[in-house]
Amino acid sequence: MRSRPKIAVVRAAELTVHAVEEIVLRLEKLLFPAIADVAVLSVNVDIEVVRVDAQCTTAGATCPGCGAWSTQVHSSCLRFPADVASAGRTVALQLRVRRFRCGNAICPRRTFVEQIPGLTHRHGQRTERLRSTLAAVGLALAGRAGARPASVLGLSVSRSTVLRLIDALPDPEAAAPRVVGVDEYATRKGRHYGTVLVDVETRRPIDLLPDREASSLAAWLARRPGVEVVCRDGAPFFAEGATAGAPQAIQVADRWHLWHNLSDATERSVAQHRHCLRVLVPATPEAESEPAPAADPSGSPWPRGHRLADRTRARHAAGRTLLEAGHSRRSIQRQLGMTYRTVKQLADAQTPEELFRWNLICQDHWQCRRLLARSWREGGRGPGQQRHAGCQSLRCPPARAASGSSTR
Repeated sequence: MRSRPKIAVVRAAELTVHAVEEIVLRLEKLLFPAIADVAVLSVNVDIEVVRVDAQCTTAGATCPGCGAWSTQVHSSCLRFPADVASAGRTVALQLRVRRFRCGNAICPRRTFVEQIPGLTHRHGQRTERLRSTLAAVGLALAGRAGARPASVLGLSVSRSTVLRLIDALPDPEAAAPRVVGVDEYATRKGRHYGTVLVDVETRRPIDLLPDREASSLAAWLARRPGVEVVCRDGAPFFAEGATAGAPQAIQVADRWHLWHNLSDATERSVAQHRHCLRVLVPATPEAESEPAPAADPSGSPWPRGHRLADRTRARHAAGRTLLEAGHSRRSIQRQLGMTYRTVKQLADAQTPEELFRWNLICQDHWQCRRLLARSWREGGRGPGQQRHAGCQSLRCPPARAASGSSTR
């Protein structure tokens, strides 16, 4: 009878152990899917951070220098690679890794640290899934634009980090092109040009050449004997390079240059036969001459109906009306919303034509200067006011009267 409680306690402990093992397995599948040989030791969930303690469970590791398998443990250390966020919380991964001794006497490495495939890499500060996520964001949005949504997703990085991750990606393997487009690009417009090569079928750039010499293009095409069609513009160096590098390829002009050359040829043809087109144009009846507008009795260059002239006349009439009613200039300034200087000009002018600025500007200033210079050359010294014919300006430079010169 006394042994039954002990059996119950043992069974309860076994059930607890099985439950903990099941929880750990679920955590491993949840936190590290598709990653083998990783054991989760503990998980601590906070309001903002999920702390995960894990370690590798393999018996040994392969030396990256010589490829020899080693099970001799030298020491161990902790790594804290950044990982993707989980349910809006930052994941702090504490990974214990081991340092092994290399048993190959020829290998220059004495010790090395184990790497977990799919999770870590040498000198990496981020896990592989975080690095691939940031690289995908960077490929779609580039540096600065990619760093902004990454911070919203809990992946705080700078634009320089995103660009470095993109630069670290291997170049995609491109199939051998069959139709190649050749054109020039400018690294400094008017100074330095290069050559861009595009796969016309996929519409993707293939390579960039540092110059636009025929020898560079010929060497590039000679390394790719599968090129069947070269689509280029009319530059002579591209023609020489395509002929020397790919003699078996057909050289054609691209669509833009076809339309451009066609438009130029059409324009030249029309210009050469423009006298033939004049015969086809029907004679248009002469339009009846419009009656000349009636002259303004005030003699102003701007007749009634001009916006600025009508506004000046209206302001002058309003100011003169208030002055005749006995208002002071300060009162008129407040009522009409004008400056004191403007009100003074309205009060001093008897007619609105005196306020027009065109009366103060000479219409033929250079003619007045030539007249003044001729008068001085003839020896005129008098104070006469001689202006050129038809000048009504008050600012026209007066010429000296051509009177007899007085000698002192």
